[in-house]
Amino acid sequence: MSQPGNSTFRYRDSAIVGLSHIEAPRVVTSAEFEDRLAESRSRLRLPRNLLERVSGVRERRWWDEGTDFEDMAAEAGSKALAEAGVDPDDVGLLINTSVCRNQLEPSVAVRIHDRMGLSTRALNFDITNACLGFINGVQMASAMIDAGQIDNAVIVNAEDVRRTQEDTIARLSHDGATRQDFTDQFASLTLGDGAAAAVVGRASDRPDGHRVLGGVARAGTEHHRLCVGSFGKMTTDTKNLLTKGLKLVVDAWREAEEDSWDWSSLDRYVTHQISTPYTKAIIEAVDLDPDLVPITFDRWGNVGPAAIAMTLSEQADTLSPGDRVMCLGVGSGLNTAMLELAW
Repeated sequence: MSQPGNSTFRYRDSAIVGLSHIEAPRVVTSAEFEDRLAESRSRLRLPRNLLERVSGVRERRWWDEGTDFEDMAAEAGSKALAEAGVDPDDVGLLINTSVCRNQLEPSVAVRIHDRMGLSTRALNFDITNACLGFINGVQMASAMIDAGQIDNAVIVNAEDVRRTQEDTIARLSHDGATRQDFTDQFASLTLGDGAAAAVVGRASDRPDGHRVLGGVARAGTEHHRLCVGSFGKMTTDTKNLLTKGLKLVVDAWREAEEDSWDWSSLDRYVTHQISTPYTKAIIEAVDLDPDLVPITFDRWGNVGPAAIAMTLSEQADTLSPGDRVMCLGVGSGLNTAMLELAW
């Protein structure tokens, strides 16, 4: 029996009408991280190539020194608006979904709003929900369009993980670093920089848009301690995060089936990009065709909330009208959400 409440949802009149992504320019290989950690690895008798072999992340990207991630989020947003043919003055809502922030107040959204030259009539705020934020942003925009409050929204995201990774390498290079420290902080070295944006509009006005049909969300907040990040450090119980996150995904998938969603034979499954073990586990748990699950984590790393949006943007030219597309993510907390699009 499905649970009462809002765990499954459907939208009537929203569509993605513009997508963009920006790859950070500096390529940083896992081999480079391994070399910087060589002394600690030797002291602790850790094998070479552990990072790439276990995670599948061959490289990730960093912004150039001095680049502000807020500026990159604004650039991605402006690119998406241009692709959608939507004038900045016609935007009724801006949602920033970045995990990163330079200060606690004001919101990250305000500078992006200003940089993009949006109207004073455009609502703007942050939605932060770990790696699930971008999907939540699309949900919020779709609900507000259905409510008749806005006609166009732009959802943006940009991440800058250099500081966290530099701090992590410094800690793990210290003489006092232990094997447990490596285990706890391993996942932070798989992260990467990038930016993405989507414009969500009224489907009835945009026959060229990609309908946001709806989906399912489910919470497993009893697991909120499994991955905890601060400005310079992220600790992760990788094994339990995978186990508990996978169960949450399967439970949500089955609940959606009980509510008449059939996702057994979609044309593309855009999953959150974390690692090889995570991706394989999702594919096996809900019986997906691996050829329909695009992989970007091997060259971008885990770009947080931007990962699904960047991958979807890259895949856009390979999709055809009528294709059914799934966006599936799990965020620290734990929370999961699955969103179906009709291309």
